[in-house]
Amino acid sequence: MSTDVTKSPAAAPPGKSGGPAADGGLLQLVLDGLRRNMRQYGMLIALGLIVALFAVWTDGDLLLPRNVSNLVLQNSYVLILAIGMMLVIIAGHIDLSVGSLTAFIGAFAAVLTVQHDVSWPVAVVLCLIVGAIAGSVQGFFIAYLGIPSFIATLAGMLIFRGMTEIFLEGQTLGPFPDGLQKMGNGFLPEVGPTTNYHNITLLLGLAVIVMVVLQEVRDRKRQQEFSLDVVPRNLFLLKIVAIVAAVLTVTMLLASYKGAPIILLVLGALVVGYGYIMRNAVFGRHIYAIGGNLPAAKLSGVKDKKVTFLVFLNMGALAALAGLVVAARLNAAGPKAGLNFELEAIASAFIGGASMSGGVGTVLGAIIGGLVLGVLNNGMNLLGVGSDWQQVIKGMALLAAVGFDVWNKRKSGS
Repeated sequence: MSTDVTKSPAAAPPGKSGGPAADGGLLQLVLDGLRRNMRQYGMLIALGLIVALFAVWTDGDLLLPRNVSNLVLQNSYVLILAIGMMLVIIAGHIDLSVGSLTAFIGAFAAVLTVQHDVSWPVAVVLCLIVGAIAGSVQGFFIAYLGIPSFIATLAGMLIFRGMTEIFLEGQTLGPFPDGLQKMGNGFLPEVGPTTNYHNITLLLGLAVIVMVVLQEVRDRKRQQEFSLDVVPRNLFLLKIVAIVAAVLTVTMLLASYKGAPIILLVLGALVVGYGYIMRNAVFGRHIYAIGGNLPAAKLSGVKDKKVTFLVFLNMGALAALAGLVVAARLNAAGPKAGLNFELEAIASAFIGGASMSGGVGTVLGAIIGGLVLGVLNNGMNLLGVGSDWQQVIKGMALLAAVGFDVWNKRKSGS
């Protein structure tokens, strides 16, 4: 009986000599890597293409320093909500109340600071506590009483919207103290020698580049230690170069205007903190577990009710933070604030890679999804596209993202 000892090219490890990637060169490496990591890189590439297209269509107006700064300020609340919503969706739930809760927190902050002269730092703390309590109440109904999250948060949406009307008595209330206004509109102060750029922003950009590169290298080494599949080295280096170029570009644009907005630091802290929790902490792994396979998670000893309760408590706190940011930016609290915020947060999570069935998604993906919507909004406004067509285009983007998730699952056989 003869034995075929001819080695198949596919048997070679990805990215090493002897495989098809080596024969095809860098282009083949990139294509193979993208196919294996389509969920991870798909929307990141889409975001880059959207930015490039609108930069061309608007004759460069999209990438003007002032516009980039406004892009961050205008979409900060969506990005904050998207982080919390991503965790909720990963856990296999949904939250329809966040838009109304942001409006209620804005109204609560206005009543405290404008009508009762409460100092703004105390008001911020009280608002965050109230938001966490609101989220925990909904989490209790969902986790311990078994009420579906769709119904519980739909009820919350109506309750918080009604309470906003009651607190404000149908009127717009403002203005807020200067310290609170800076939370939504302020920039980091300038220090150091006079240059053409904002010095602190340049230093922060450099720190972000170093931190991101070190994290990527560390993650790759950890994957190799556990014999997990990693992207080819050339593709990994290409990814590092792209990340550095993107961060450097944004840094220079912000530094050439007024510097980094204060809310950008808050967002950075949230991304780093929640990213660490979801990648490394036991709580993050439990969120993925109950969303991916609840019966198996229970058998493994995961306290699913406690995890669900904490996920909604966290969502309430982040909704409160978003409510403060929106109210500070508008310098007033109104009864109609927060309309459709929940839809934007949900859309950001799904566009950023969340799965309808739960158990899939990343914090960075939520940020990417929110930026996709933000760039679409900003670019279409610069082009003079009507709000009607803007809604149509954003709806198509959401449908395409969810459709891609369904297609990807069928292709992988999951």
